[in-house]
Amino acid sequence: MKTRIMYIESKADGLVGPARIGRVSFSKTGASLSYRGKTFQSLKGKGFKSNYFDVETRDRYWISGPRKDGRDRLYPTNIPVAVDADVHDEYWKGIRGRSVPPRKEHDA
Repeated sequence: MKTRIMYIESKADGLVGPARIGRVSFSKTGASLSYRGKTFQSLKGKGFKSNYFDVETRDRYWISGPRKDGRDRLYPTNIPVAVDADVHDEYWKGIRGRSVPPRKEHDA
């Protein structure tokens, strides 16, 4: 199964929501992906400020490849983006091209 580090932002409560950087697994067709026990289905371009939905809860999400400059949110905020511990070093070195900072309290 193909995996990739991705940016995952919940749109359940509006245009800005909690966000994480984590490793997702893609289905064989690429139409769905899995992250932390949840399965997300593509909205196939039919979402408003979202591109996937949680198949169980129907909540909407913005899921995309993380940007080198770290500006992953559609709307800039001061809300921190958590980085999963298992991808922390790879994210900072390989994607951001920076030295690895210490983990933050909200990272898990």
